[in-house]
Amino acid sequence: MLIVANLFWGLSFPVVKAILLLQERIVPGASTWFLTAQVVAARFALATVIVWLWQARSRSGITRSEWKQGGVIGLFAGAGMLFQSDGLQFTAASTSAFLTQFYAILIPIYIGLRARRAPGPMTWLSCMLVLVGVAVLGRLDWRELHLGRGEWETLLSSVFFMGQILWLEKPEFAANRAGKITLVMFGVQAAMFAVLACGTAPDLAAVAAPWISAPWLGLVAALTVFSTVGSYSIMNAWQPKITATEAGLIYCVEPIFGSGLALFLPAWIAGWAGIVYPNERMTPHLIVGGGLITLANILIQLRAAPRTGG
Repeated sequence: MLIVANLFWGLSFPVVKAILLLQERIVPGASTWFLTAQVVAARFALATVIVWLWQARSRSGITRSEWKQGGVIGLFAGAGMLFQSDGLQFTAASTSAFLTQFYAILIPIYIGLRARRAPGPMTWLSCMLVLVGVAVLGRLDWRELHLGRGEWETLLSSVFFMGQILWLEKPEFAANRAGKITLVMFGVQAAMFAVLACGTAPDLAAVAAPWISAPWLGLVAALTVFSTVGSYSIMNAWQPKITATEAGLIYCVEPIFGSGLALFLPAWIAGWAGIVYPNERMTPHLIVGGGLITLANILIQLRAAPRTGG
């Protein structure tokens, strides 16, 4: 199920890119902060409405524990997106992709410190394979890697994403319902980015302009249904059934789907939305990087599998 969630998140890469290209044409001259915040606010606001309507069938309300868990997860996820987006303005995309996945290393380190024991060698090997795979996918140039504002903000975003993953597996929330948690999480993120969008908007017309564009609405709807409601609902329901270390590594499969979908979706979207967005090409970076990430997930799952037989 988490692999399916990664597929939906992978879809968000070409879709979000297309939305931003379309918004640049609809609201020319607007800041990148506003364009990003408007997309994120729209997807989570619509997702909140969808999940609320779905949850309306339930006669029971949201418990205090579900408010607490969903609220904190929403804050972690929202803060991670905020610092990741701002960091992208000050560093290369390949560097950002590599540093964002750093939670694959941070999670076993944190768990080891908390339990006062070192992670096993297979965990370290899997983490290393994931980081190398992401670096290959992003074509990271080690000679250009330095810790400026963008790098530090991206590392900080990875810490918040780690918090989101860890908060889902806390034993005290084992009885919480995934649907209620997801509803609170979406509401918190929608509120955060709505405030940011309003604060960075050049004028009210810029806020309203995209909502009368059929291609923009269609792309945001796809982003909301698949990459927001679908992916996060799956994550909140199924991630607690495995360890945080395994989850962190599985989530690193996301770039494989994103890269694969970028081979054919951009041109189709461009033809429908009337924008210039060419397809990407299959490269050795995709094959090698994706292979390393897949191998890491196979190794960690083999390590975690229970032994059977004599």
